[in-house]
Amino acid sequence: MKQRTVFAWLCALWLPSIAAAQSDNPAHQGCAAQGVQVQVLGSGSAELQLPRAATSYLIWLDGHPRVLVDIGGGAALRFGQSGANVADLDAILLTHLHADHTADLPVLVDASRREKRDRPLPIYGPVGNKYMPSTVTFVRALFDSTRGIYRYLGDFLSPLAKNTYKLVPHDVRDRPRNVAVRWKSTTDIIKVQVDRRISVRAGYVAHGVVPALAWRVDVGDKSIGFGGDANDKAANRLEELMQGTQMLLMHYAIPGDATAAERRLHMLPSTIGRIAADSGASHLVLSHRSVSTLGKEEETLAAIREFYRGDVTFANDLDCFTP
Repeated sequence: MKQRTVFAWLCALWLPSIAAAQSDNPAHQGCAAQGVQVQVLGSGSAELQLPRAATSYLIWLDGHPRVLVDIGGGAALRFGQSGANVADLDAILLTHLHADHTADLPVLVDASRREKRDRPLPIYGPVGNKYMPSTVTFVRALFDSTRGIYRYLGDFLSPLAKNTYKLVPHDVRDRPRNVAVRWKSTTDIIKVQVDRRISVRAGYVAHGVVPALAWRVDVGDKSIGFGGDANDKAANRLEELMQGTQMLLMHYAIPGDATAAERRLHMLPSTIGRIAADSGASHLVLSHRSVSTLGKEEETLAAIREFYRGDVTFANDLDCFTP
C-alpha cells in the first residue's frame, strides 16, 4: 500500500512536467493547408552562438511539402517540427555545399527510412571545382555503399537494392559534361523541370571561390527567389534571375560596415535592397542571420529602404510566408 502511495505521488510530480514539456515542443508548426507557402526552417548561419538552425527553406503546396532548399545543421529537426514528410518532396535544391547548407542531409535521409516513399528523390546542386566537390560527387561520398561516409545508407544509391527509394543527384550545368573543361562561372540561366506545376531556374553567383547557385521556383502563378550566399558581384545575375518574383529570400549575413574579407562571401544590405527593388518583388525576407547582424536590424532596414519600398521581414525559424 505504501509503495502504491509513493508511486502515485511521483506520478503527480512527473505528469505535469511531461505535459509542460510537450506543450513547449514546437512540433507540427506547418504552413497553411491551401495554396503556396514558403517556410523558413533555418534562419541562421554556421555560428553556434545563434539559437537558430542553419539555412533551410521548404515550399508547401496545398498542405504538402514539395521543394526543400538547403538543409543545414539543425534543419532536419525543424523539418520534423513542421510536420513535413520526405515522402512528399519532389526535389531538394542545394545552393552550395558548405556545411551550414548541407550538414543535415544524412540525418534527413536516415529518417526517411521510416517513411513509405516509392519514387526517386532528385537532388540538384552546383558543379565542383578544386575547392569543392560536385553535387554528384558529394552525394556519392556520403552514401556510396562501399566507400561512403554513411555507407550503411548505401541502399539509397545502389541500383541493386530494392528495399528503398533512390537518391538521384544532379550537377546543374549549362553544357555537356567534359572532364577536360575547367569550371568557371556561367552567364546563363539554367532551367530544371521538377513537376508539371513546379518549374525551377538556377544561376551561378559569386561566393568567394565556391561554386554557388541562386534558385527561382515557380509554382503555378507564384514565383519565389532564393538568393543564397552571394557577394555584391552577383547583383546583376540575381536581378536577371529574380525578375517578376513575388517573394525574395535573401541572405543577410553581414552588416553595412562589413570588412573586405566578409564582403568576399556575402553582399551588403544596400545591394540586397537594390536587387529587391529591381526584381519587382512585393516581399523581401531576410534570412541566414549572423551574430554580426543581430541587433542591427534598424540600420539594415534604413539601407534597404534607400532602394526598396515593399514589405521587409527578418526571418525566424519556422516562419511561414505567402508569396
